[in-house]
Amino acid sequence: MTTQIKKPSTRQGFKTGESIVYPAHGVGQIVTIEEQEVAGMKLELFVIDFEKDKMRLKVPVAKAVSIGMRKLSETDFVDRALKVVQGKARVKRTMWSRRAQEYDAKINSGDLISIAEVVRDLFRADNQPEQSYSERQLYEQALDRMAREIAAVNKMSETEAVRLVETNLAKSPRRSGKLTEEDEQEEAA
Repeated sequence: MTTQIKKPSTRQGFKTGESIVYPAHGVGQIVTIEEQEVAGMKLELFVIDFEKDKMRLKVPVAKAVSIGMRKLSETDFVDRALKVVQGKARVKRTMWSRRAQEYDAKINSGDLISIAEVVRDLFRADNQPEQSYSERQLYEQALDRMAREIAAVNKMSETEAVRLVETNLAKSPRRSGKLTEEDEQEEAA
């Protein structure tokens, strides 16, 4: 039996109607908190809708924080993430399968800075070599996750958020053709 709790209620610091970030799925909205009986025990559940994915998830209230569910980032944290994408790509010289696993883990961590690092590292400008299919998939997944959170925080469309991220990617010294003294020394080495 399921009982809906209608009034805006708060549990673990989260409240109905609030947008949250769920690590494996990105930005969702808590539509209600309900009680369900599971194996003879009453369980309180957050009911979270991920509109873009047309998905509904039920998360036990008691487990929400421990599984990494969190509130949207503050605007200053979003600004930090945008600074990260302006940085120089850091690509390890390990096998692609190992790097792909690391990128996937960062994307599913739900941490905006980690996701921004994936966007930065996998971005390819028009004058750079083509990406493999799997690189492109991971890049798009990270960009989508990042853009959705930025859109929710800054109250803009996802399209505008993607443009904002891409504008910041273009500011990278490597991509804009402007090399700093440090970059020049690194290239000479």
